Amino acid sequence: MRKRTIENYVELVYDVQKGKKRVHTNDIASALNITPASVTEIFQKLSNEGYVSYKKYCGIKLTNKGLNVALKIKSKHSTLKEFLIILGIDRDIAEKDACEMEHILHPSTMDTVIKFVEVVKNCEITPFWLERLKEYVKTGKLSKCPEEFYELCKNYQKIKN
Repeated sequence: MRKRTIENYVELVYDVQKGKKRVHTNDIASALNITPASVTEIFQKLSNEGYVSYKKYCGIKLTNKGLNVALKIKSKHSTLKEFLIILGIDRDIAEKDACEMEHILHPSTMDTVIKFVEVVKNCEITPFWLERLKEYVKTGKLSKCPEEFYELCKNYQKIKN
């Protein structure tokens, strides 16, 4: 199975499994609008690769390997969604885009996105440039930077050097 396919199924099993001991073919079949027979085949493949524990007619349960993959994907998804919202993207669009991005970003890119979100979240005030970006996204008009901003940047550079 492809990595992205595995990640999608493991994430779905994780979401469905909450509060249940085992996930059954019908749970996944109805969530994906596919036949239970197709789900059984998927369960068998996930079991062969060690992501789930599968017992015929009893459903599946994530293994430690599967749980680790699911938690990593959930964390990536959450961070990417938050990143996109910070940039001014609509929440619904951010949700959909995060689902796509969580599977394709290079690990170093993901690490930088995580750090960016942490920096922004840990600012006591919203950075000027971020407010400016949000306004630009909202209106489509890019305003000129105030002179005070340039002075702050010059002072920062002096302190930094």
